[in-house]
Amino acid sequence: MRIGLYPGTFDPITLGHIDIIRRASLLVDRLVIGVAINRDKGPLFSLEERVAMIEAECALLSEQTGTEIVVHPFENLLINCARDVGASLIVRGLRAVADFEYEYQMVGMNRVLDDSVETVFLMAEAKHQAIASKLVKEIARLGGDVSNFVTPDVHKALQRRFHG
Repeated sequence: MRIGLYPGTFDPITLGHIDIIRRASLLVDRLVIGVAINRDKGPLFSLEERVAMIEAECALLSEQTGTEIVVHPFENLLINCARDVGASLIVRGLRAVADFEYEYQMVGMNRVLDDSVETVFLMAEAKHQAIASKLVKEIARLGGDVSNFVTPDVHKALQRRFHG
């Protein structure tokens, strides 16, 4: 069984994330969505809320692709998380050249830590390349319309969080 790991904070999950999840699920038998517990980032949504959003958004994808998609919170090194879930493949989404610089360094470090785990980069679809969770949160906080960047359920969650 080929297991892939797609890690991120997913605060919140966006249409860009969902696009990468859909495409990654076609490459593996099981796709683990690794939800990073990053206390330094001070996420808008709790871990439980982020996990619930991801599970809800991925249920139909799993059914459509026939790939098992599971959500796995983690707080350790990414390479250790990959080992924990049995992943031989780490999936990373790229939006722009700036993403590549950081990701290139990460791959190099992960290869030193465990060269049996490969990293695959998937470019975001053109219509999703500008989407970043940080920007989505900022737009929503300031009362802007984020419905083109997130699903209706995530949009409602953002509205509740910022505007009661």
